[in-house]
Amino acid sequence: MVDLEGITVVALEQAVAAPYASSRLADAGARVIKIERTEGDFARRYDSLAKGDSAYFVWLNRGKESVCLNLKDDGDKAILAAMIATADVFIQNLAPGAVERMGFGLEGLLQQHPSLICCSITGYGREGPYRDQKAYDLLVQAESGLCAVNGTEHGAARVGVSVCDIAAGMQSFQAIMQGLFARTRTGKGRIIDVSLYHALADWMNVPYLQTRYGGKPPTRVGLRHPTIAPYGAYMCSDDKAVLISIQNEREWVRLATEVLGDGGIASDPRFDSNNHRVANREALEDIVAAVFGSLPREDVIERLTAAGIAFG
Repeated sequence: MVDLEGITVVALEQAVAAPYASSRLADAGARVIKIERTEGDFARRYDSLAKGDSAYFVWLNRGKESVCLNLKDDGDKAILAAMIATADVFIQNLAPGAVERMGFGLEGLLQQHPSLICCSITGYGREGPYRDQKAYDLLVQAESGLCAVNGTEHGAARVGVSVCDIAAGMQSFQAIMQGLFARTRTGKGRIIDVSLYHALADWMNVPYLQTRYGGKPPTRVGLRHPTIAPYGAYMCSDDKAVLISIQNEREWVRLATEVLGDGGIASDPRFDSNNHRVANREALEDIVAAVFGSLPREDVIERLTAAGIAFG
């Protein structure tokens, strides 16, 4: 028996965020019924690389049942209403106001079905001045500040996957699971309000706090880390790169002694703490690059492995 066997989810969904949440429920054993409009989920056409379907669609819609409904038609709306009446969870991420116009507003659904877990995923939340504004992943990456901390000194960059949608889907899955658990105690459903912006804004707390209390925003440093050193990719003598990420003083001492072959630099005042290493990053990276650049990648990996230092 899988954990969510016997749980039925009706998902009026499209794109990435809601399909991510419902796919995780399906993975856990829930019966997920995906409702698509007559034109189909537009994520089907993001590309055609996965045997005619898009990679995102295949990833996020495995293990689901699918029904096509014309939700401007009263008969099809009645079918959806009947599905919801027997469901445990209802998820939607249509454009702002769409489900209300169709007659499926979450407050009304919860009043009709007091044990229903209702999850709405929007761009900016169901309240506030931006509640009626559409949102897409790139826009939220920029507005949340994520683009500002990605890229290089030459410019900001978008993260290469739809991270805002995925973050909102993860948060929705977590909240739905919490709601299902609470229902076992109270017998009551709830309304869950998740937005792409708020999901990603939570992830941005570290750069926010660094900016708020450090007096300046983190710098864009490519594969480097703004507040940790040494950290990044270093070329070896065979033109292959090795990535390292030194996380603490024990690792730093082992790197200096066992990999770089110079235990003295571990206690060098320029490098004897992470803050000092970051402040003297260029000098430190010259030392690391010189050693790595004198050895083939396999030899560097052998030293890192012997020292118990993570690499990539």
